[in-house]
Amino acid sequence: MSYQQAYMQRCLDLAIKGMGMVAPNPMVGSVIVHEGIIIGEGWHERFGSPHAEVNAINGVKNKELLKSATLYVNLEPCAHHGKTPPCAELIIAMNIPFVVIGCIDTFSKVQGRGIEKMIRAGINVKIGVLEKESRYLNRRFFKFHEEKRPFVILKWAETADGFLDKFRSPGNDHPYPVSSFESQKLVHRWRAEEQAILVGTNTALLDNPRLDVRAIKGKNPLRIAIDRKNRIPQTFHLKDGSTPTLVFTSQRLEGTTNLEYLQIAFQRPEQVLEDILENLYKRQILSVLIEGGYETLNTFLSQGLWDEARIFISPETIGSGVKAPEKPGYSHSVERSGKDELLIYRNEEDPFASQK
Repeated sequence: MSYQQAYMQRCLDLAIKGMGMVAPNPMVGSVIVHEGIIIGEGWHERFGSPHAEVNAINGVKNKELLKSATLYVNLEPCAHHGKTPPCAELIIAMNIPFVVIGCIDTFSKVQGRGIEKMIRAGINVKIGVLEKESRYLNRRFFKFHEEKRPFVILKWAETADGFLDKFRSPGNDHPYPVSSFESQKLVHRWRAEEQAILVGTNTALLDNPRLDVRAIKGKNPLRIAIDRKNRIPQTFHLKDGSTPTLVFTSQRLEGTTNLEYLQIAFQRPEQVLEDILENLYKRQILSVLIEGGYETLNTFLSQGLWDEARIFISPETIGSGVKAPEKPGYSHSVERSGKDELLIYRNEEDPFASQK
């Protein structure tokens, strides 16, 4: 690894600290180096707060050193006025002569404009250091802006003999505890990292889930349910008003505090998921975690509307029950989570699939 790659890796390590806190903005870290020594660093900590470059510059005690320093950042500095002023203009104003960038920002309001502005000001700009790693870190952001839909993560747990659960009816029995405590805690971390979480009607009726973050400290995602015929009772957790919840239904219904109904057409089943993702895109939702049952998961899989599948495999068997969806026929990574195996698949149709 070259010295430039090492500094860019530090940017990535800083950037990921903003996971779950900065969306719909990207995760960005920045490092300022003077004569081989890091004199300032920072990351984008929260949506609406100062960007990484601002925090890195503010961390430099002797601002005179900036005139002969190099600023590293994993994503092109912004050139437009949003929640904060343009970072490219600040870099120019501070007379920083060298800037090294991981990858170009393909968001339409940036898309090379920050780089162009800095080059016109006489700054020496280098692009593409750890480019694949930089794009992979912000794969949700790039998916959202380049394909106009959220990044979709499928998650389920199955037994060693391939079942999601025992057969149950609404109001009877609790879900069969397929995954380990460690895996359940990990899922809560995933919930805190994504902007939204979605289930179908059957899962909502059978499990009465809270779909919030309890096992760790983190931000609750937007809860989403697909409930065509408005079958989920008002007494269920999803309708308790504790956290923002969106229900897609075929009916025109009035919402209440933290509960919104959105009427969509269900006449064409093959179009429902695309309509849902289009609505989430319009709401600036960069990512959604799918925790549904067989029908919901399988529909996302069969329509190719997914980017990652995270599957826990328990060593236990139950002999019969609700079959798990067929796993994607792609290569995958394998990790351990307590007593479970965790298989992670990435959609090979996804242009970022190999960019880890």
